[in-house]
This record gives sequence, C-alpha cells and structure tokens, in this order.
Amino acid sequence: FGSSHSGSSRISSREICCGSTPFTPRAPMAPGQYSADPQQHTLQPIVTGATVIGLKYNGGVLLACDTLASYGSQARYKDVCRMKKVGDFTLIGASGEYSDFQYIGKLLDELDNEDYLFEDGCKMGPHEYSSYIGRVMYNRRSKFNPLYNQFVVVGKKKDGPTQLSFVDHQGTFFEEDYIATGFGSYLAMPILRNEWKADLSLDEAKALVVKCLQVCFYRDCRAYNKIQIGTCDGENVTISEPFAMEHFWGHKLWLEKRLEVSTRAIADTW
Repeated sequence: FGSSHSGSSRISSREICCGSTPFTPRAPMAPGQYSADPQQHTLQPIVTGATVIGLKYNGGVLLACDTLASYGSQARYKDVCRMKKVGDFTLIGASGEYSDFQYIGKLLDELDNEDYLFEDGCKMGPHEYSSYIGRVMYNRRSKFNPLYNQFVVVGKKKDGPTQLSFVDHQGTFFEEDYIATGFGSYLAMPILRNEWKADLSLDEAKALVVKCLQVCFYRDCRAYNKIQIGTCDGENVTISEPFAMEHFWGHKLWLEKRLEVSTRAIADTW
C-alpha cells in the first residue's frame, strides 16, 4: 500500500500535530472589526400585534386581544391568536413582534416539559412563568438584542390568588389588577381606572374589555374588530373562539364631504 499512495495529497495526523502543514490565513478584517460575520440583530418589529387587555374579576382573571397581526401598516394577517396557554394555570398575551412571541412560546413549552419530567406533583403557575419571561427579556435587553414585545401574564392556581403581570421588552415587570398594552395604555387605561371593581362578575368583566377594545378599534389604525377572550378561574384555562365586535361608522360628522366646500379656507378640511 505504501508505494501506491506515495504521491497522495492526504495529510497525516502526524503532520497536523507537528505543524508541518501549510497555513492559509483568513482575509484581513477592517480596523475595529471583531468578527468576519457580525451577528445580525432585529432592528425593528415587522409583523406586530396591537393592544392586549388583562383584568381581574371575582373568581378569576381575564385576558382579551384582537386577532390582527399587521405587516408594517398593512392589516395582513387577520386570524392570528396572540394568546397562549402555558402549563395548567397560566395564559399569556402578547403585543409587538409576533415572531418574538413565538420564540418565547417555544421557551415556555420547553420549561413546561422540563417541569413535567420532574414528576414531583408540583406545577409552575403564572408567578413562575412571568418571572421567567422577565428574566429572559432583561437578558436579551442587556445584549442589545431585545425581544420586541409587551406581555400580559395571567393565571390562578386552584384556590390561590389571581395573578396578573406585565413584562416589556426591557424586562420591566410589575403586578396589577388591570393592565393594557400598546395603544391601549393610552386609550383603554382611563376606562379601566373609572370602571374596574374588584367584585366584577365574569360577564361584567367581558363587557368592560369589549368596551375598551371597541375604543381601540375606532382610534388605533393597527386594531381590528375581531377579538378573543381568555379566562383563568383556577380550574380551567380557556381561549374563546374569535368573534366580531359591534361597531358604527355612520355618524353625521364623519360622513360630511368637507373637501368639496367652496370657501377654500384651511378649516374646511378639519
């Protein structure tokens, strides 16, 4: 065999160890460049969801959002569920970049599977999951590669207290009795402050979030009239089928043809 392979170009392990093989350097990098292929970060959200509203009611906690995922300013995906059940007692809703929400969802599924494999009879709830999400978001923020989301995490473990938490892209975390994300933090929060009560029934809570989302639909161009409502009551976590809210656009002032006024005054267009 030795004579037949004497002219072979194969390199033996001895040549590699002894350093006798020729070394081909990489192309020189630019001054200040630390890597030939720098890491690519998301610079801005692309496919996004709008407002998520969460509030506590007598006996549980409720979450509501519309089903629209906008592609920039285009109302592109109209049947998207922006809520996710995690474990047996927790529900999360997401505003912001939808792909980042999917990424967080996969991390939470892995965490839930790991929790199940312990087989110790102890299951994580909304407090543990919201804390985990907060640490992930702060970690990504600290790497200057944030996940562009605002999360509302709700849940109730059997006879335990109801839990409602807010987490944003910087890792900001706090608990509240009611919360709204996105444009709803300007449009829905005043309504919630005026009308929320700790002893709300489930039907009253649903009517309140529908009222808030109707205002968002009228005033937020990234909102949609088809919504879903999720509830957690300590025993069950449910997400309703999408349904359309009532809306009315026939107000007299909205139908005036003000651009056809002949006075040519600036105020005619307002």
